[in-house]
Amino acid sequence: MADVWRRTRPPALSTAVTDDAELVSRARPLIEDGVRDRVSVVEIDNGLEREAHFGSSGDASFEIGSITKAMTGMLLADAIDRGEVAERTRLDELIPVRGSGVAAVTLGDLACHRSGLPRLSSRTRDALGAAIAVAVRRDPYRADLDGLLAQARAAAPGPPGRMAYSNLGGALLGQALAAAAGSGYAALLTERLLAPLGMIDTYLPVTKDGIRPGALTGYDQRGRPAGPWTMNATAPAGGVRSTPADMARFARAVLDGSAPGMSALAPRWDADGDGRIGYGWLTNRIGDRTVTWHNGATGGFASMLALDRDHRRAVLVLSNTAAPVDGAAVALLMGPISPR
Repeated sequence: MADVWRRTRPPALSTAVTDDAELVSRARPLIEDGVRDRVSVVEIDNGLEREAHFGSSGDASFEIGSITKAMTGMLLADAIDRGEVAERTRLDELIPVRGSGVAAVTLGDLACHRSGLPRLSSRTRDALGAAIAVAVRRDPYRADLDGLLAQARAAAPGPPGRMAYSNLGGALLGQALAAAAGSGYAALLTERLLAPLGMIDTYLPVTKDGIRPGALTGYDQRGRPAGPWTMNATAPAGGVRSTPADMARFARAVLDGSAPGMSALAPRWDADGDGRIGYGWLTNRIGDRTVTWHNGATGGFASMLALDRDHRRAVLVLSNTAAPVDGAAVALLMGPISPR
């Protein structure tokens, strides 16, 4: 690790390219600008899967960031299907926040970012600690469950009903679902989503000690090495690590409708711009197509999963630098539609 942190030259997009040459030729112009290092691209088109890896491989381990929220949303939909909770279940029915400003916040509002909660804890000590962590390229989400609950009880939500993206809300949703199931969040995610889909290389490390060997090092947008984000109790909002192969399994299951909690993808409320949002999943009309998606960004990684469910298409882009990959994924998704 010491050698990695002494590195001063920004990385460049790897020239060690493997897998589908045609996808490589389409993807490279979309990702070669900016600070890049290792990038994996997966395209699923009506059952045909292509991969392009730039210095990466199907089993490389990336931080997927807030794509985790889409998974947490599916856990909510699955818990509703099981009769454990309802969309209108209040937080204080599941976790010890009674008497606080967040007591009446519902699970549905958390999943759709309509709770009025701030993006992060607004307590001065939390905001200052997070700012320092970001400045030194460390994980800013260090609170354990007791700390997260203290942040929740101290929060003063604004009026509910309008979308305002909240990592604090995403974390509380995951922890509330875990409490309803009598489980920890990592165990719940594995049992109800990852294991049924065969995603054995996808996991939630929670702390640095939980990171498996071989995990990629991330780089910020200036190309400086960044510490891993494991996010502790905030992990339901963005702490998952996964591989291109596992995320391809996830995308296929979402496209064919076999993944648990599929109703999470249904648009329910207005989101930013002309978009709509379900339980974590966002939907936009782009041209004549409907795109369902979620992206992710940590201190050293960027990710994007975009789906055209009507045409059974999906594109996944994973990168170990923080430079966004959203545009590349959408551009690839909007390519010609293959005949069925």
